Amino acid sequence: MLELHNTLTRKREPFVPLVPGRVSMYVCGITVYSSAHIGNARPNVVFDVLARLLRRSYALTYVRNITDVDDKINAAAKAEGVAIGTLTRRYAELFHRDMEALGVLPPDAEPRVTEHIEPIVAMIGQLVAGGYAYEAEGHVLFSVARFADYGSLSGRSVEDLIAGARVEVAPYKRDAADFVLWKPAADDEVGWDSPFGRGRPGWHIECSAMARAYLGPTIDIHGGGQDLVFPHHENEIAQSCSAHGGAPLARYWVHNGLVNVDREKMSKSIGNVLLIKDLVDEQPGEAIRLGLLTAHYRQPLNWTAQLVTDSRRRLDRMYQVLRDAGITGPGEAPDDALAPPAVLAALDDDLNTPEALAELAALVGAANRARDAVERRALAEALRAGGWLLGLLQQDPAVWFARPAAADGPAADEIEARLRERERLRAERRFEDADGIRDELAQQGIVIEDAQGGTRWRRL
Repeated sequence: MLELHNTLTRKREPFVPLVPGRVSMYVCGITVYSSAHIGNARPNVVFDVLARLLRRSYALTYVRNITDVDDKINAAAKAEGVAIGTLTRRYAELFHRDMEALGVLPPDAEPRVTEHIEPIVAMIGQLVAGGYAYEAEGHVLFSVARFADYGSLSGRSVEDLIAGARVEVAPYKRDAADFVLWKPAADDEVGWDSPFGRGRPGWHIECSAMARAYLGPTIDIHGGGQDLVFPHHENEIAQSCSAHGGAPLARYWVHNGLVNVDREKMSKSIGNVLLIKDLVDEQPGEAIRLGLLTAHYRQPLNWTAQLVTDSRRRLDRMYQVLRDAGITGPGEAPDDALAPPAVLAALDDDLNTPEALAELAALVGAANRARDAVERRALAEALRAGGWLLGLLQQDPAVWFARPAAADGPAADEIEARLRERERLRAERRFEDADGIRDELAQQGIVIEDAQGGTRWRRL
């Protein structure tokens, strides 16, 4: 049975959906004003694994939003001299390409803020009518004092939360902790007419309104990075519970740890922000995905160049098992009977991906020791089925080993031509020259393997 650590209760709990057989999950998505970085990738990969696991047992509705109106978006569009829609479409398309490269399956719905202004305005109006929000100088603000459970998600008092956060100080606020639901828009900024004046929504109300529009007042799982616990998710709870007569926004809150680069926090000032589009130019997207799964999702992840190199080599060993067993073609969702019980048990254990990867490694070892071809094939099929749950091993092995070369490495057709030359030299018994080709390719990071079925190659 699946158990998840619930941030709200600060303990692991058996997962039981609100409606038997059905699960609703909402994950906070990206703000599209720049290219996505490796930190943005982690929650998308983590919750993709959770979605894959849930779909084995439940009818899942997975919603992941896109924020396409925001102060940072306004500033970026103004700096480039382009319309906001032009900017957000560009970065949303790039984000989708990045996710495809990492093997992240699309959610069931991907609402955008600009397409949901009406339900956002309606929820704000409901909060104002109920006395939970107030209008001031063109703004609408949520009154934190009206919500007694504020701070329950982070487990801290309002005073501690405010002291440790960057809270906007404004004379129109009744209390420093109050946060914006609607803000006025200047004439040269994007905005919408509303009962509160022309403006646009604040960040927090967007997710509350879109989650309700797609999944109802109470959802099963709400996810995101640990950096969203406060203020974003704390504010979502205050808004949604107030609008819904005290009904909880989510029954399970799941948060992933953050990504550091070479043990330092990612920062533009340091210059260590790693963009996904740049990483996938250097390494296979699948290796980047595996690297993101090597640490438990709730723990911080230290990203290094060595981590992704090691991940690529681990995938080489796994794909080698598939190739040796004669498995070809792309993978697909496996039958329940093929999913390795040990991998499932690891994922049911609060999504323990390091343990699940260890179980895949055990299958690799067992397959390499197997003497019987039937046994080897069964172990390889179990390996691929387990890999699918993690979003791995879904390429044709031949495609994996023929992946594009690094900038300084030979292309696949060049390697094949050199191997044909090597075979000709061996046939002429010019073994020293043939060995020279092997050594030359080895220096370029290409391993040659002479097997019973013929000569194969793979990149280091």
